[in-house]
This record gives sequence, C-alpha cells and structure tokens, in this order.
Amino acid sequence: MTITAAEVLVSSPGRNFVTVRITTSAGVTGLGDATVNGRELAVVSYLRDHLVPLLIGRDAHAIEDTWQYLYRGAYWRRGPITMAAIAAVDTALWDIKAKLAGMPLYQLLGGRSRRGCLAYGHASGADLPELFDSVRAHLGQGYRAIRIQTGIPGLSSVYGVASSSNAHVGDAAGATSRYDHEPARRSAVPVEEEWDTRAYLRHAPRVFEAVRNEFGPELPLLHDAHHRLTPIQAARLGKELEPYDLFWLEDVTPAENTAMLRRVREHTTTPLAIGEVFNTIWDYRELFEEQLIDYVRSPVTHAGGITALRRIFDYAAVYQIKSGVHGPTDVSPVGLAAALHLGIAIPNFGIQEYMKHSAATDEVFRPAYRFADGLLDPGEEPGLGVDYDDEAGAAHPYEPAYLPVNRLKLDGSMHDW
Repeated sequence: MTITAAEVLVSSPGRNFVTVRITTSAGVTGLGDATVNGRELAVVSYLRDHLVPLLIGRDAHAIEDTWQYLYRGAYWRRGPITMAAIAAVDTALWDIKAKLAGMPLYQLLGGRSRRGCLAYGHASGADLPELFDSVRAHLGQGYRAIRIQTGIPGLSSVYGVASSSNAHVGDAAGATSRYDHEPARRSAVPVEEEWDTRAYLRHAPRVFEAVRNEFGPELPLLHDAHHRLTPIQAARLGKELEPYDLFWLEDVTPAENTAMLRRVREHTTTPLAIGEVFNTIWDYRELFEEQLIDYVRSPVTHAGGITALRRIFDYAAVYQIKSGVHGPTDVSPVGLAAALHLGIAIPNFGIQEYMKHSAATDEVFRPAYRFADGLLDPGEEPGLGVDYDDEAGAAHPYEPAYLPVNRLKLDGSMHDW
C-alpha cells in the first residue's frame, strides 16, 4: 500500500491550523497536525515544497523508515518547523495504520494503561475575585486539576490571563464570552506587552496563598512562569511556592540552556515541568539523566510525531519522569487526539493540558475524544478518531496572527514573553 497523495490544509476557525492529509492506494486517509503558532506558513512551505514530493509512492506502512528518511535525509535537522512537518506525516501514517487495523490508535501502542487521561484546565483572572470565579467555573465543568494565572498590579496585560475585555482576541470566541486563553492576535505585527519581574515575584505567592485558602489543600494547582525568569529568580519562586503544594511549576526559565535548571533544582522541591518548545529527544538528555525535571511538556505536534514522542516518554520513564503534554488551542484537535492515544497507553502518564477548542474548530475537525469527570478519553473510533470537514475548513481562510512580544516596563528592553 503506497502513498498516492499528501495535502496541506490551512484553516482558521478561530485560530490558524495546518493539517496534513495523506491518502493511500487503498483509499484510506490519515491526518496529522503541523501547526506552529505564529509561524504557520513556514511549515506549509516546508511541507508543500520539500516533504510532500518525497512521500508519493512510499510504503504507507513503513512509519519508522519514513520518519528516519525525513529526519536524516534533510541534513539540516531539528527545529520547530522541521519537526512539526515530520510530526504531521508521522501522525497521519499512524492514523492510517490504525484505521486499517480497525482499532483506535492506542491499541497499536500497547492498549489502555488507565481509564482516562487526567486533564487540567486554565483558570485566570485580572484579580482574585475574577480568578476565583474562573476556578469555580472550571470545577463546574468537571476539571479536577487547574492551572492558575492572574493579572499583576501595574501591568495591563499578562500571559495566560483572559478577561471579558480581551476575550475576542483571536476571534476564538464571541466578544462577550470568556476564552482561557488564546494569546495569538490577528495583526500584521506582534502586539507588544510590558513585563515587570519584581512585581510578578511579589504577587505570585500571595495569589497561591489566597487560592489555597479559598479552595483547600486537595485541588491540584499548576502555574506557568513562561520562560520569563533567570535561574536564581526561578529558584526563589519555586521556594516561595512550596507551602502551597503545586502539582508543577512550568517553564521557569528559558529552555535554551538546560544546565540552568541545576540551580533551580538545588533550591526548591516544587516539581518542575518543561519542554513545550523542545523538538527532539536530544533536548532532554541532560535533564533526564540528572533528574532536573519531573514532567515532559513536548506535544506530538512539535516533537516529531507519535514515533518520536513515544521514544522521549520511554526515556523519561527510566528516571521516573512523567508526561505532561502541551495542549492549548494552538495544538489542533488532531494533535490533541494523538496525545490522548499516546497518554492512555504509556506507563508514565502524568497529566494532559486541555483547553477546549472553539465550536468552529470542532466543526472543522470533528473529534471523537470526550471529556468527563476530569478525564479525557480518545474514544473507540478506528485511527485517531478525528475527521476533517473540507467545506467547513474552507469557510475559515488563513489570517495572519502573532503571539505577543514582551518589553520590560522599566526601560523598554526586549524580554522573554
């Protein structure tokens, strides 16, 4: 059975998505997610101009060989664009193989290891009352673990915080409804935001003290520092948050220099999660072998697909490190479905990020996965359990959108967002 066609589908039902659809000589199709938020068209070009011509006529069953062919054959390896393109092809081929087997994909990965994948939602607020309302809303939706992000006094806009005043950003939801949290904005250039690290470090511990006082000690709480701290600042934050028993503290410092995490680890027992911007197993080697982190954040979409991420998780398991796959709405329902099939099967699953897609997105992708009682289930449809509706996708053409950039409030210097 050979690959006869490979299409690159671009749609924007609330935000931009890039999807690969592979068709075989048996008439079976498979889908893969290739979305890189804010740089979508770079992946489109990589796929259309470089990978698609290489796929036609290849054995659709030879998933590992195709992965090695696309990774090693490029010579210029790694990076988010290359690995997202490879991931989309890899995921689509797994989708095809599982459909031919008449099984949900997780069965080909070893079958179920759990009833469902524990999910966490995004609660946020400009202030504590708004945050508490958001936490209660998420609890009412069935979430049993919640990420906490709040506004910071003196800053007009902060990563991870949604409010009625900016809910229309990205057109992901109506202007009168809340959407926690789609930061990509429809604009010709990135929106510039301000940042103040000292204000953040003063404010964050007070927020978690208040949340614990309001919601008690049992609710798993998570927090994302989003790469904005130096190692010593990250160590301080981790130490000061220890009394509030976080499930994890995420991306405390820029990930380029993984050795930085040694200093953080020396000073705090707060569990650390990192890796949503990592692309290969090589990014994790030092972190795993020195046990500098507790959770792996890479998504299927950006880490080379199911084949590559399974290798990363198997490597992590040797060091008792668990999965915590990146899963906001810049990962399409195809990418989320792939993460769920992998998460339901691996022995070292930890938690799955889950930000519900817009109704328009679900109309385009039609996912079979379900969320109930705090757990996500990939469903029992053969393959990934996601179908792409061409007509619905065509009704939402691509629109330029960028993630914001940060400047320090003090002097205007560029800073990590």
